[in-house]
Amino acid sequence: MATLWSKGTKAEDAVENFTVGNDRILDMRLARYDVLGSKAHIAMLESIGLLSSAELAVLTEGLDRILAEIEAGNFVLGDDVEDIHSQVELLLTERLGEVGKKIHSGRSRNDQVLVDVKLFLRDEVRQVRDEVLELFDTLQDLSEKHKDVLLPGYTHAQIAMPSSFGLWFGAYAEALVDDMQMLRGAWKVVDCNPLGSAAGYGSSFPLDRQMTTDLLGFGTLNYNVVGAQLSRGKSERAVASALGAIALTLNKFASDCCMYMCPNYGFIKFPDSLTTGSSIMPHKKNPDVWEIMRGNCNRILACENEISMLCSNMPHGYHREYQLLKDILFPVLELMHKCLSMAKYMLDNIMVNDHILDAPIYEYLFTVEEVNRRALKGMPFRDAYKSVGIEVNEGRFHYVPAAGGDKKIGDLKVSDLNHVSLGSMGNLCTDRIAAKMRSAAEF
Repeated sequence: MATLWSKGTKAEDAVENFTVGNDRILDMRLARYDVLGSKAHIAMLESIGLLSSAELAVLTEGLDRILAEIEAGNFVLGDDVEDIHSQVELLLTERLGEVGKKIHSGRSRNDQVLVDVKLFLRDEVRQVRDEVLELFDTLQDLSEKHKDVLLPGYTHAQIAMPSSFGLWFGAYAEALVDDMQMLRGAWKVVDCNPLGSAAGYGSSFPLDRQMTTDLLGFGTLNYNVVGAQLSRGKSERAVASALGAIALTLNKFASDCCMYMCPNYGFIKFPDSLTTGSSIMPHKKNPDVWEIMRGNCNRILACENEISMLCSNMPHGYHREYQLLKDILFPVLELMHKCLSMAKYMLDNIMVNDHILDAPIYEYLFTVEEVNRRALKGMPFRDAYKSVGIEVNEGRFHYVPAAGGDKKIGDLKVSDLNHVSLGSMGNLCTDRIAAKMRSAAEF
């Protein structure tokens, strides 16, 4: 296998296979970023006199050709090439001659990998941001569309108080705002340029690190060259933590959907084409999409801990374990994209039951409404609470809607109840939550 670090000896095949692992496959995700990082690096090398303007032009043209091959899907790693960095340099040397060997001046594979991964993660974080925004908008639209439809609220899995579909959809929309704040934090960790830190102790070449920072569009640098290497694992963990926050929100929503689809609840349903059946029970319409999503979100949640465990117990500087970070994080990023896309697709086809409260079991949903009504008429709250509790225990409680007329509980809407404080079901604050999200997503 062709390696940049070869000194004339050859590692045994078993050692190479074990240490390289899936790295060559995963490196294909980094191909375009390796070229972009190299273009910025050689532009800087020319500015400090390590390349002539003619050499820069030739190398840039060569890198642009490789980038075009990558974008067209025609780029491959040779069977005897260790990684993406080796392949790019070897291609340049094959095609351009000795000038291709100058591309690595002033850098190490350590900072080359770091900058590739950070450029890759910046794009991934922005893609996740955009997918979260699409899901957020869908949830807010559903919240407004169904804001007047009552939904039983549960605590301890017991019937509790009136809620609404507006509250339910809107709650998960605002939960995504918190997740976006974490994603924004991950972006700030990732958006630092490590290029120029070389193997972790800098270079005696007069590298212009601010120039490569500007060329690559990073917000700032990892200034300390040792500190730049300490960001190995930290960037990945920050992204994994943000993904975990999103996954926790999706996990809870998926659990709700599994429960609400159950005929015992019957709160929501989806077209038959989005459910699955049983091999023996012809009536079944299973929530397999939401169950698989719930399971995958648990896998995403585990990613941060796996990264933490991998990166523990190592002194500063580079260690080969860091290569495994790609094995851990890259598949999880794919899972996140799939879960966000599928969640939106399912919500685009959700149907809500607007007559849930026709069932007599939901009369006790309004005990607090009755307590409050009595308190508003002058009865001390604790006395009102006790009197309603006695009626419930004796089977005498019967809620008469304050809306009056012949309205039954099953006919009630949110507008019939006096829930108007900020964030309650009669005052969802949709616009304010949207403003919070837009601010959080500015990165």
